[in-house]
Parts: sequence; structure tokens; C-alpha cells
Amino acid sequence: MASGTLRPWRRGPLRRRSDVAEAWLALVTGVLIVVGAPAAGLAAAHAVDDGAARQPPGRHTVSAVLTEDPPARIGVDRSGGLGTRTHATVRWTAADGRTRTGTTTVAPDLRAGDRTSAWLDRHGSLLRDPVTPGGARSESIAVGTVTATSAGLLLLGTERAGRALLNRRRYAQWEREWAAEDPRWGRPAA
Repeated sequence: MASGTLRPWRRGPLRRRSDVAEAWLALVTGVLIVVGAPAAGLAAAHAVDDGAARQPPGRHTVSAVLTEDPPARIGVDRSGGLGTRTHATVRWTAADGRTRTGTTTVAPDLRAGDRTSAWLDRHGSLLRDPVTPGGARSESIAVGTVTATSAGLLLLGTERAGRALLNRRRYAQWEREWAAEDPRWGRPAA
């Protein structure tokens, strides 16, 4: 390890309190980025998982028929990947035997008259955008990643702002010291 790396931690005539404060600021920020940012991401991901686990009890699927073609989506990947669902009106038979209609998410390659599955809650009401286990997992990963990254960037920005304040303080101190020394340097030799 280079001797300059440990300079703020060693005692010496050139060590300033602001140098020690900057070293501590960098150390604490590094530890928080390594430990705190992932912890924040995990907490956010678990919160999303818990929300998905608290889906309405009694959810179930029924067979439904599309009453209209789903809206055309330009550039949609029809292979079944993420983001390939669209909203369309469907018709199904409720438990009481009555025919009902509503809007839910469907695959974009279906056409009017095609069969699909629709999710209902325990009261028989159509769920427009039900969360699938895969969708919940993808959402928790995305939220956790964004949260961890945001926390890391926030910590890094805070460290940079703290360093800028310490530099302003050092520059002001240097100005005062130069102003005090300047008259002594300007005197002619006796």
C-alpha cells in the first residue's frame, strides 16, 4: 500500500482536520455504498414481493372469449416475452350463470372470438391487470435494482457535496493564511 494512501490517518505537521474529515467521509460513503445500497435494494424487492403475495384471496381463472381484436401494437415481440400483453374486452360466464364483459390483459396475437383466461377475484369481479408470479419476480428485481442504484448514486452525490464543502473551507483557510503571510514577505530586508 502506498504511503500517500494512509496520509490522512497519520499524524504530521501537514495534516489538516479537513483532510481527516474527507478521509472519514470517503470511508463511510464506501461502506454505505457496499453495504447500505444493496440492503436498500433487497428491502425494496422484498416489499414488492410482499405486495404481490398479498394478492386478493380467492383469485381464480375462468375461460373467456375476446369480443374484439386487441389494439394493434407496432413493433411488438409476439414471442411471449415481457411487454407483449395488451388490453381487450372479454366475455365470460359468471358463477351465477350470467354473461359478463370487461377489460383485461391478453396476448396481442389473439383475435375476436379466440379463447383466453381471465382472472376474477372472490366476488367474481374481473381483475384488469393480474400479477403473475413471473411478473412479480421481474418487478421485484427491477425495483430492487433501481433502488440499490439510486441509493448508491445518492450516497456518492452526498460524498461529492461534502468534499466540495471541505474544499471551500480549505480554500478559505488558505486565503486567510496567505493574507496573514503576505505583509511579511513584502518587507525589504534589513
